[in-house]
Amino acid sequence: MQPRMGVRGLSASARVARWNEIPLAPPDKILGIAEAFKEDSNPKKINLGVGAYRNNEGKPIIFPSVKNAERSLLETEVEKEYTGINGSKPFQSIVQNFIFNNSNKDAAGAKLIGGNRIVTAQTISGTGSLRVIADFLVRFNSAKKIYVPKPTWANHIAVFTDAGLDAEFYAYYDNNANDLDFANLTKSLEDADPESVVLLHACCHNPTGMDLTPEQWEVVLEIIQQKKLYPLIDMAYQGFASGNPYKDIGLIRRINQLVVEGKIPSYSLCQSFAKNMGLYGERTGSISIVTESPEQSKAIDSQLKKLIRPMYSSPPIHGSKIVETIFSNPELLESWLGDLDQVVGRLNTVRDKLYQKLDKTNYNWDHLTKQRGMFVYTGLSKEQMIALREKYSVYATEDGRFSISGINDSNVDYLANAINEVVRDFK
Repeated sequence: MQPRMGVRGLSASARVARWNEIPLAPPDKILGIAEAFKEDSNPKKINLGVGAYRNNEGKPIIFPSVKNAERSLLETEVEKEYTGINGSKPFQSIVQNFIFNNSNKDAAGAKLIGGNRIVTAQTISGTGSLRVIADFLVRFNSAKKIYVPKPTWANHIAVFTDAGLDAEFYAYYDNNANDLDFANLTKSLEDADPESVVLLHACCHNPTGMDLTPEQWEVVLEIIQQKKLYPLIDMAYQGFASGNPYKDIGLIRRINQLVVEGKIPSYSLCQSFAKNMGLYGERTGSISIVTESPEQSKAIDSQLKKLIRPMYSSPPIHGSKIVETIFSNPELLESWLGDLDQVVGRLNTVRDKLYQKLDKTNYNWDHLTKQRGMFVYTGLSKEQMIALREKYSVYATEDGRFSISGINDSNVDYLANAINEVVRDFK
């Protein structure tokens, strides 16, 4: 009997296995919440997992300023050519002036820009910028360890370790007190390996929403100088703390001063317009590296291009053109600032409404009033979060983080009642 023939005429016995055994990967925690939410038939279900803005009707929006910028592009855009490996030059200039020069209000930042000491590359949103800088640090930084706050955005660990960095935690939040654990934060940084990388959240810390005061930042920055740590700043929520993006970059302005004074030689900043312009799916962000000299800037710029070219060749252009259009038109810029302030105002109103409706007799909810940004870190246990999901169809991450844009006038009473019941059940 002739052997059974298989693919391209090979017998079954002659075929060679092409793959090792591929185990099933665990689902992404946040995306898994969205899938479970879709399958829930409860008409009162609430999704507090997604980190994207929803209006008071529970719907995603396009900022009016962004829509008007797109209308302008529709009339004026004449090509869809590739941009450079490091992205659009106008976009790079806008990012530098907007963030580092505080739109012509930061003398230290202006000096760094004028001295060719900032290298900016357009990236695939904030996650892309984190991966680019992680790969860059692995190649060119002597330290292979990065310290991240505990807790931090879950994807931070995956991005850094996949790139080859060794990620360790430094203390940040006291879950028992529902407050910043500043004493242990400073102690753990003082105990960090010298010359390591340290991840800092510029504002609206994810997931806790608890930020350092200017005075506390001074203490942390002094430790960074003493230990010669390399600051890597993640700024995904610029504008969501105060409603004004220029007010939320105090840390950036202060580090710029320290760099100009020669006290911190270099640092990096990962930034995105996903949240503050609502450009989630446009994947529009940047990585900026503040360098020690113009000569170093040239070398870093060349190596970033070498790194990005085989990774994704060049970034998408539509989102960056929206940013360029808004910043080049004073009316659109003013409109965008108003759109952002309105979004943040609604989040603050929702936060206050939830706080007012929560029962304070069994649990102290005062920490909600101290937190800023898109999230509240409730302090609820994993068991309580599971109970919220199973009994009340309230979906959120099991660490107790709520994305408050999912709260609105039609569901805040139901949510507050569900939380109150769960807290009483686990008292």
